Amino acid sequence: MSELTVATPLGTVSSGHAEEKKPLKPCCACPETKKVRDACIIEKGEENCKHLIEAHKECMRALGFKI
Repeated sequence: MSELTVATPLGTVSSGHAEEKKPLKPCCACPETKKVRDACIIEKGEENCKHLIEAHKECMRALGFKI
């Protein structure tokens, strides 16, 4: 188990467990490339944003996602 520490107005409270590292979800990975890709698709259409779509896929692959 992990230790969870919570700051309160009266000080810090510890549950005796360290915070566990959760796996990265695909929706949260590569926010920089995702944001510009999505904006491009909305403004210009998917067919005009292939380079940004591919850049986002490369970022996802670099983080271990199978795209």
